[in-house]
Amino acid sequence: MRIIKKLLLFIMFFIVLSAAITLVFRFVNPAATAVILSKSGNPITQLISLKYYEQKWVGIQNISSYASLAVVASEDQRFFEHFGFDFEQIEKAMKENERRRRIRGASTITQQTAKNLFLWQGKTFIRKGLEAYYALLLELIWGKKRILEVYLNIVELGENIYGVEAASRIFFKKSSAYLTSAEAAFLAAVLPNPIKRKVSRPSSYLLRRKEQIMVQMNLIGGLSFIKSRLN
Repeated sequence: MRIIKKLLLFIMFFIVLSAAITLVFRFVNPAATAVILSKSGNPITQLISLKYYEQKWVGIQNISSYASLAVVASEDQRFFEHFGFDFEQIEKAMKENERRRRIRGASTITQQTAKNLFLWQGKTFIRKGLEAYYALLLELIWGKKRILEVYLNIVELGENIYGVEAASRIFFKKSSAYLTSAEAAFLAAVLPNPIKRKVSRPSSYLLRRKEQIMVQMNLIGGLSFIKSRLN
C-alpha cells in the first residue's frame, strides 16, 4: 500500500508540474527544447553558451502565412479538425505499414511539437505514451494557434537549424515574413528528415516533394484557408 501511495503521489506531482510548465510556455518562449539539448553533447554548458545551433524566435504574426500553410499541407492537413491525434491517418498508416518496408508515421503537428519540446528521441512505449499525454496538454492549454507558432519556431529544418526564421535567413537571406509559397514549400519538403534532405543541396526527390506540397497548399484552400483558421 505504501508503494502504491507513493506512486500515486508521484503521478499527481508529475501531472501538476507538467501542466504548470505547459501553461508557462503558453506565454513564454522556451530557451531551448529537449531535442536541441539532446544533440548538444553537454546540455548545461551548451545551453549557457547557445552557440551550437541557429534559432531566432518570431511571433506567428511575423511569419509568412505561406509557412503555416506549407507545414499543414505537408505534415497534418487535419490539424485544425483533430484534438491532437488524427485517428484516420493512424489507421491508414497501420494498413500501409503492413505491406511496405519503409514505415510511415502519422504524427500530427501537435504530437511533433510535444515530442520536440519535452521528450527524448526514440520509439519506446513510454516515450510514445508521454508524447500522447503532452499532446493532450498542448491542445487543452495552448490551442491551435500557439501550437503552430511554437512548431514553426522549434522544428528542425537543417543540421542545427531550428525554426523557419533561422532557416529563412540562412537559406534565402531574408526574414520568414517574406517567404514565398515556393520557399515555404521548400522548407516543409525537408521534413521529417532535415539532415538527409537539404535545402542547400536539393535532390530530385526534394524538388518533386516541394512541387507536391505546393499543389496540396492550393487544394486545402490556400492562404484564405490558413488565415481564416488563425485569425
